[in-house]
Amino acid sequence: MQRCFWAGTDPLYVAYHDAEWGVPVHDDRLLYEFLVLEGAQAGLSWRTILNKRENYRAAFDNLEPRIVARYDDRKVAELLANPGIVRNRLKVAAAIQNARSLLAVQEEFGTFDAYIWGFVGGRPIVNTWAEPAAIPAETEESRAMSRDLRRRGFRFVGPTICYAYMQAVGMVNDHTVDCFRHRQLAEAPAGAND
Repeated sequence: MQRCFWAGTDPLYVAYHDAEWGVPVHDDRLLYEFLVLEGAQAGLSWRTILNKRENYRAAFDNLEPRIVARYDDRKVAELLANPGIVRNRLKVAAAIQNARSLLAVQEEFGTFDAYIWGFVGGRPIVNTWAEPAAIPAETEESRAMSRDLRRRGFRFVGPTICYAYMQAVGMVNDHTVDCFRHRQLAEAPAGAND
């Protein structure tokens, strides 16, 4: 079975590639989780973050935005002492600020899902990359998303982070055309992967 080059042989990576990466996500809690994880990944490998994912869920109250938005200085100190997550003060502060900003977006749009998927017109962009080198680090959509998220108070949401986020939550299908998941996701009926 042919997979994207980056999946390698690590069972955790293969499972993530096969079951999650590029699958459209429409659940606000999971969309927030990926936002936190992509921000935490800045400057690190995705493998590092994937290995810490369960620690993030435990440390951040299952990444429930309404709970994280209420974190205080004592909780921040607890998080910064937790070796199971990336103990970077700016990234921890961003996770909390992003929860607060996400709640404001929900107030305005009804759901974060309705807002974030608006950057791709509500449907995944299906790319047809033959070579991994052709996959961009950012796009016009990720630049627009980055600008608007920052305007709304979100942090660690540069255009490259936004594009990685779009790939992770299925806003774009960037599986290479030789990967078995490319066709599966491209041919899935609308809503089948929700």
